[in-house]
Amino acid sequence: MKAIVLEGFGGPEVLRVGEVERPRPAARQVLISVAATSVNRPDIIQRQGNYPPPEGESDILGLEVAGTIQELGDGVDGFTTGDRVMALIGGGGYAEYATAHTSHVMRIPDRMSFDEAACVCEVYITAFMNIFLGARFEDGETILLHGGGGGVNSAALQLCKTLTPKSRVIVTASSGKLDRVTALGADMVIDYRNEGFAEAVLEHTHHHGADVILDHIGAAYLEANLKALAIGGRLAIIGAMGGREATINLGRLMVKRQSVIGSVLRPRPIEEKGAIIAKFNEIVMPLFADGRIVPIIHRVYPIEEAAVAHETMEASAHFGKMVLSFQTASE
Repeated sequence: MKAIVLEGFGGPEVLRVGEVERPRPAARQVLISVAATSVNRPDIIQRQGNYPPPEGESDILGLEVAGTIQELGDGVDGFTTGDRVMALIGGGGYAEYATAHTSHVMRIPDRMSFDEAACVCEVYITAFMNIFLGARFEDGETILLHGGGGGVNSAALQLCKTLTPKSRVIVTASSGKLDRVTALGADMVIDYRNEGFAEAVLEHTHHHGADVILDHIGAAYLEANLKALAIGGRLAIIGAMGGREATINLGRLMVKRQSVIGSVLRPRPIEEKGAIIAKFNEIVMPLFADGRIVPIIHRVYPIEEAAVAHETMEASAHFGKMVLSFQTASE
């Protein structure tokens, strides 16, 4: 089968189209004929050699797929061949076929295309898990989301404005994305390159601060995040693009009764991910089914242009998700 393979670790130039062996579904797995997948930040980190797949998972890039079920493994109930599905996977998405655990598979609503469905599992589940399950965000609270225009940020903004319509959503973004983030429904957008976000958040909230912060930067933002965080606030860290080590003032943390939550999705046990996905399927998927949330797609690339999509993500030149399609032939 066709797949994107790595010629060593490094920049986007190590990505190339190759032929690899087609996987077989194990017990309680399905084989999916992939119509589309998408590019996520962990794909970049893995390509660079800094994020190996969990044991037993494919070393091919790609953490989510959308397509049709081609084959059923032993013990599969509730699905049949030909079903239109999306799935969260531990690796293998940049390929014509991928296997997925049945508890990590969801049906695609009739109104959704494969391209849209390929944008759901990684970023929307990550945002939902961290904001609503981990940080326990409630309607009427204030949340600060970093990285306006990125996949997780856009998903988080849509989820907050839909699930908690009385909440206040503050977003940091670069100058070229401010208007589009505002159009998505943000109550305040901060140009982080020209303004200190902690001070802006405190001023906007009359010194209350943000009840929840979703952060993918890590060490470089820790001090300012805790300054911007309200008494009893929860900081959910889902990435470390700005470094892994920082000093924390434990006295202030205790006085303000703040919580720092670290979280990753990919290495979690199969059953744990399945429980999270079941909750997501119950609460969030109806929002896609009735059109209240529509994934934001920056561009659909033929799979042969995976390197171009990676370059775009590394330059932060995208808004929303970048889809890699097996249905679009490269010219």
